Amino acid sequence: MPGFQDTTAHQTFIILGISVALTILLGTAAFIFPMAGERFFGGVERLLSDFANRKRIVIAALFFGVVIARLAVLALLPVPVPAIHDEFSYLLMADTFAHGRLANSPHPMWVSFETFHVNWFPSYASMYPPAQGAALALGEVLGHPWIGVLLSDAAMCAAILWMLQGWFPARWAWLGGVLGALKFGIASYWMNSYWGGAVAATGGALLAGALVRVLRGPRLRDALLLALGLAILANSRPYEGLLFAAPSLLVFVGWLFARRAARIPLARRWRSAALPIAGVLLLTAVAMGVYNWRLTGNPLLFPHSLNVRTYHSAPMFLFQASQPAKEYHNDQFDDFYNGWEREEYDHSWQSVRCLSWLKSVRFFSAFAWWGLLLALPGLWQAVRSRKIWLPWISLLLVGSGSYLVVWSNAHYAAPATCVVALIYLQSLRRLHLMRTGTWNWGAIVARTSVLLLLVDTTGAVVRKECDTFYWTCQGDVSRLVIQRKLLALPGKHLVMVRYGEDHNIHDEWVYNGAEIDSAKVVWAREISEEQDSELFKYFRDRKVWLVTPDGDNTSLAPYSQPSRPQ
Repeated sequence: MPGFQDTTAHQTFIILGISVALTILLGTAAFIFPMAGERFFGGVERLLSDFANRKRIVIAALFFGVVIARLAVLALLPVPVPAIHDEFSYLLMADTFAHGRLANSPHPMWVSFETFHVNWFPSYASMYPPAQGAALALGEVLGHPWIGVLLSDAAMCAAILWMLQGWFPARWAWLGGVLGALKFGIASYWMNSYWGGAVAATGGALLAGALVRVLRGPRLRDALLLALGLAILANSRPYEGLLFAAPSLLVFVGWLFARRAARIPLARRWRSAALPIAGVLLLTAVAMGVYNWRLTGNPLLFPHSLNVRTYHSAPMFLFQASQPAKEYHNDQFDDFYNGWEREEYDHSWQSVRCLSWLKSVRFFSAFAWWGLLLALPGLWQAVRSRKIWLPWISLLLVGSGSYLVVWSNAHYAAPATCVVALIYLQSLRRLHLMRTGTWNWGAIVARTSVLLLLVDTTGAVVRKECDTFYWTCQGDVSRLVIQRKLLALPGKHLVMVRYGEDHNIHDEWVYNGAEIDSAKVVWAREISEEQDSELFKYFRDRKVWLVTPDGDNTSLAPYSQPSRPQ
C-alpha cells in the first residue's frame, strides 16, 4: 500500500496545484475586471434560470444530455471492460435475469467453475442484491450490459435534479443537476464499470425528493416515489440504504401523527401517503422474500449472508472477531479468504488507520474535487441552516456506517449522493451572497468552484482516466481478446486457466454466464487430475485450451497436462 499511497499523493499534488493556479487566475481576473465578469456570468445565469423554470423539460434534457455527452467521448473512454470480482458477479446476475430466471440450477462440475462472490448451492447465482443486476439485464436485452449502466447513471442524474427541485429554487436545482452530471455522468467509475452506484443513488434521491414534497402536502405520486426509493435502496445497498433512510422514516412517522400537521387532515395523510407507501413496501418485502427463497432456500436468508457464511472467515465489521480459517477447493480461494482478507484487516490499529485512510481517499475521489473546498466559507452557514438538518443526519449516519465496515468502496455510500449535492449546493448559495463592500467576492469564489469541476471532468476525459484508482475501470483486455478469438472459431470450447504460484488474487479469469452448458466458450480452473478428468469427460464435445494469466496472458494453446510432483 505505501507505493500506492505515494502515487496517489503525487497525482493529488499535481491536481491540487492546477486547481490553486486556476483559482488565483480566475479570482485575479474577476478582481481586475469586475463588471465584465459580472455581466458575462450574470447573463449566463439569467439565461439558465429561464430554462430551469421548465422543470419537467430540464429533467428530460439532463437525462438525454448525460447519455449524449457520455457517448460523445467513447473514443477516449470506451465501453468498460470488467475486471473486478464484483463486476463479473453482477454480470452473471444480469445474464440470469436476461434469460428470464432469478437463479440457475447448480452445475455438476461446479468445483471447476467456482468463482468469487457467487453462490453455487442451493442455486448458482450472484450474492448481491438484485437492483444493479436488473439495470445490467436491461442493457443486455438492449445489446450490451453497459447500456444499462449508461441509462441508470443518466436516470440518477435526473433523479438528483428532481430531488433538488423539491428543496431549492429551480435555477439552483438545475445547477445542482448539471454538477451531478459532470461529476458522476461522464468520467466517474460509476459510469465506467459494472459495480453500481447509480441505482442506489437514484433510490436515495427519490426518497429525499419525495419526502419533502409529501410533508408539504401528500400526493399519491410522491408517496409512490418515496416507497419506490425505499424499495430500490433495500435491493441495492440494504445496509447503507437503511442508515440513510432511517432519519427520513422517523420524520415521516412523526409527521403522520403530529398535531402540527393538522392543516392536512389525518385521513388524507393516511389515504394519500401512509397506505400507498405501506402497500408498496409490503409488495417489496414479499418480492424480496421470494427472491431470497429462490436463491438460498430461505425467504429470510439473503444471498450475501449465505456467501459470507460459506466462504468468509474475516469479519465484515471492525468490531467483529475473525472466524477460524476455512478449507477451499482451490488455491486461489485459500489465498484470497485465508490470506489477503485476513492480512488486510488484522484487528490492529495500524490496519484500521490504513483502511480508514483508503476509504477517505476513495470517497473524496468519487464525491469531491479540489474546487469543492472553495465552498467551505458557505458551509458554516449551511451547517447552521435548520432547513437541511435531516440530510446532514442521513449523511453522518452513512459516513459513520461506512467506516465501521471492513470493506468499503465509494459506491457503497451511494444512497447519500443526493445529500452531498444538496449540502454543496446550499453552501454555494450562502457563499454566493458573501461580499465585502461592493466587491462580490463570494459569487466569484462560487463560480470558480463550479468551473473547477468542469476542468476536473474535462481533464479526466482527456487523460482517459475515469478514476484515481485505475483498477476500478480499466480492466485487462487479455481475457476478452481470447474470448473473442474463440467466439470466431467453429465449435464449442473449454478454456482451462492455469495460475502461477505468484498469482495476483484480484486478477481472476474464471467467470461464466447463466447457461454454462450451452455457452460457446466455458472457463474453468485447474483443480486436480481427478477433477479435471471428470470435467473433460463432461465436456467431451469441446476443444480444450490452456491459458496462463500469470505468464503470457495473450497466449492460447491446446491444453496439456501440468507437470505434477511425483
